[in-house]
Amino acid sequence: MALAVPRAHAAAMSGVAFVDLLAAVACGGLVGMALGLTGGGGSIFAVPLLIYALGVAPAAAMTISLVAVAATALVGGIQSLRYGLIVWQPSLLFALGGIVGAPAGAATARFAEPRWLVAGFAILALLVGSLLWRAARVHPEQATAVRAQSYAAGGGPVCVLAPDGQLRFTAPCALILAIIGVGTGFLSGLFGVGGGFVIVPALVLVTRMGVHRAVATSLLVISIIGSAGAAGAIWEGGIAWRVLLPFAAGGAVMMVVTRLVAARIAGPKLQRAFAVAIVVLGVSMLVESFP
Repeated sequence: MALAVPRAHAAAMSGVAFVDLLAAVACGGLVGMALGLTGGGGSIFAVPLLIYALGVAPAAAMTISLVAVAATALVGGIQSLRYGLIVWQPSLLFALGGIVGAPAGAATARFAEPRWLVAGFAILALLVGSLLWRAARVHPEQATAVRAQSYAAGGGPVCVLAPDGQLRFTAPCALILAIIGVGTGFLSGLFGVGGGFVIVPALVLVTRMGVHRAVATSLLVISIIGSAGAAGAIWEGGIAWRVLLPFAAGGAVMMVVTRLVAARIAGPKLQRAFAVAIVVLGVSMLVESFP
């Protein structure tokens, strides 16, 4: 009888661990699905799920989100390579700027008060939700930009900043992309978001690449920028690997599945639904930050 209690206790602990594992996989899957369907903005769900569904502290949640979103976006970026959608020059410049900004954002997050960190994230969520809603209403074609189309060679990266208006990759274009990349990287490191809600509009605005290419390219940029911030976080230590690994695995699997069917289910209505969900999350987190 003396051994019955420890064994029962061990079995109970094992059951709890298994449930926690499934919860982390499911939450990561939701993030991968949202990221795969929206191309930008879906990763905003990661931090709230980690905090409220998995019970992770805000600062740790943003670190885990950064690493997991980078891994999930990398899977989507590799898929996009098969279809020739990646535009390399802008993506590398964007990523170089992000590599500078991401560690600075992660360092800032470590010194920020958790309440203010959550409040800042909530405000960012409200902004992202508003941008997604507006994009679905004003540019409904962008809501279906996740479909995996292939493009003929020769439609490479070009910028509209040349004096004659021709599509050319110029020094001013490179500078603008790098500067926006630094800002995106800082947001990624600070709040653990991918930054696709900044990357996609910037690529479309600064260059004349199609929105399909912009979304595909943003996944690669997100993975590079996120990896830079994640490297600093891992170096500092303290990452909850038991949460991170199943969370990232669930996201990667759902990214693959979602990208295969996105052409049939993505659209303005779905993007507006995501936008509403993001706004509701932002309001809830803001209210909870300042009761």
